Amino acid sequence: MDVKLPKLGEGADSGVVVTVFVKEGDTITKDQPIIELENEKAVASIPATAAGVVAKVFVKPGDKLSVGQRILSVGESGQPAAAATAAPAQAAEPKAETPAEEGSAEAEEEAPRPVAAPVAAPSIRKLARELGIDLGRVRGSEPGGRIVMGDIRVYIQRLQRLSEKPKPGEPAAAKALAEQIDFSKWGAVSKKPLTQLRQVIARRMLENWNAIPHVTQFDDADFTRLNELRKKHATAYEQKGTRLTLTPLMLKALVETLKKHPIFNSSLDEAAQEIVLKEYFHIGIAVDTEQGLIVPVIRDVDKKSVLDLSKELEHLAQKARDRKVTVEELKGGTFTISNQGAIGGAHFTPIVNKPEVAILGLGRGMMKPVARDGKVELRMMTPLGLSYDHRVIDGGAAARFIVDLVTALQEFNEELAKI
Repeated sequence: MDVKLPKLGEGADSGVVVTVFVKEGDTITKDQPIIELENEKAVASIPATAAGVVAKVFVKPGDKLSVGQRILSVGESGQPAAAATAAPAQAAEPKAETPAEEGSAEAEEEAPRPVAAPVAAPSIRKLARELGIDLGRVRGSEPGGRIVMGDIRVYIQRLQRLSEKPKPGEPAAAKALAEQIDFSKWGAVSKKPLTQLRQVIARRMLENWNAIPHVTQFDDADFTRLNELRKKHATAYEQKGTRLTLTPLMLKALVETLKKHPIFNSSLDEAAQEIVLKEYFHIGIAVDTEQGLIVPVIRDVDKKSVLDLSKELEHLAQKARDRKVTVEELKGGTFTISNQGAIGGAHFTPIVNKPEVAILGLGRGMMKPVARDGKVELRMMTPLGLSYDHRVIDGGAAARFIVDLVTALQEFNEELAKI
């Protein structure tokens, strides 16, 4: 039987193979990891859905897989690989016709070829009629060439890829975007390929920047008292097995401000032309890793103590650096924080993480002279940059939000920090 790529999570229909753990002739058990798949900035192990002897492996590192495509086939335990593949091979379509091969470069260059006498359930036929899909051009992956939902999805994804390819006769300006420049003409160079993660980040940043009209509101917050509270309670947190940083304190101040300004905790439903106001507070935390920026999400920040947030932050940040964060841990955010304070720098303009409508960027706090009550004092001032979606949020609302956020940070309730 074939082991296929299962549904990976909401909105996740494909990924890139990073590692293949098995080879032909290996005996595997159910739920044993067989490949590692990179998807949406995460690397996840895909388990076997059946036990037996690996008869054929259909993937290799670097291959792109979609839901429903074959990973490998297995025969019964103890059955030779050749025997395991012999029977299916007689009934199967030629290798070039299988959905598992449709992600190859050769297949992507071709238009879908008709398949005679398509076999599909009534529900699949009804869906195909509604979408205007000719089932005769869809290659079925089930025995006898039967077409299932995964095959429809693969077919649509292939059409999308084909539609995105440059066509002969396109304007020269479009081709120039992909023109390769030989920089070595002017001096020595070195090259390194873009990782799959960096490609995902690049694509998402471009999509977010093009889709959202960004405006950034700047201010400075006095973190002197907040930092004193952190130092005061640090020992108690260490005794509980975690470190108290400024981030969980900022999270609490942020949620307090989001409750006063719910428009910043919303999303724009462009199809329905509605603003979706969320009553939950799931905050994304941008983590700087060797591979690139990863944004795991801490859920229900309003319901968790500072101690709980400290432990979860530490745990999620480590998972992100190890590339062990799951796809679900990257989804569902309502607002994002990007904190560069540990690295340095001052104000910057973070890019909104669609479908969210705002993001907060924090620079490095520095001791600066500040006039307070007629006196000049040295205070730890931290730069803030609030980027927001101008389709949803106006400048006045952004100014009021950042004023209230600065107040929440400077007048932080010490009771929240106590264990």
